Amino acid sequence: MTSLPEESPSLIREDDRDAAVRRLREAYAEGLIAHEVLDERLHQVLSATTRGALASALVSLPQEPPARTATIGAAGGRIKRRGAWRVPRVLKVESAYGRVRLDLSRAIIEHPVVDIELQLGTGGARITVPRDAVVDVEDLNTGWKDLRYRVPRRSRPGGPVIRLHGAMGYGRLRIRHTLR
Repeated sequence: MTSLPEESPSLIREDDRDAAVRRLREAYAEGLIAHEVLDERLHQVLSATTRGALASALVSLPQEPPARTATIGAAGGRIKRRGAWRVPRVLKVESAYGRVRLDLSRAIIEHPVVDIELQLGTGGARITVPRDAVVDVEDLNTGWKDLRYRVPRRSRPGGPVIRLHGAMGYGRLRIRHTLR
């Protein structure tokens, strides 16, 4: 009996499937596809077993531009960004012992979806987001301290989606929406 290789080139990995789901959600957030189309395409992606089936679910989407990634890191001390700074599509924040302060309230946010990856040891983080931003913290592991975030009662549509993921060790994460 001959054994098959563990992963055939035409089979997809979970990373491929996750990337396809992310692209569909971003296309929906940008208004490129309708809700019904999103549901149909998500079903296609989640049931796909080959790269061809996965590609057919994404065929009508525009080419994904290369993600601009920036990393802010410090072994100790503070990391602070505020004012009119340009927020990249993907922002990685790495700190072993310091505090992190990110103020996005007056930042230049050019992307409808911004991913912020936090890799923090000790020390807390405080993130201020625009009033109309939608914050997603489902993929964030907060370790010893809890997350302090209160969803605003009223928000205006059309704001950026800020997705926080990664891990925090001993510090607390506070997220708040700006009042302006």
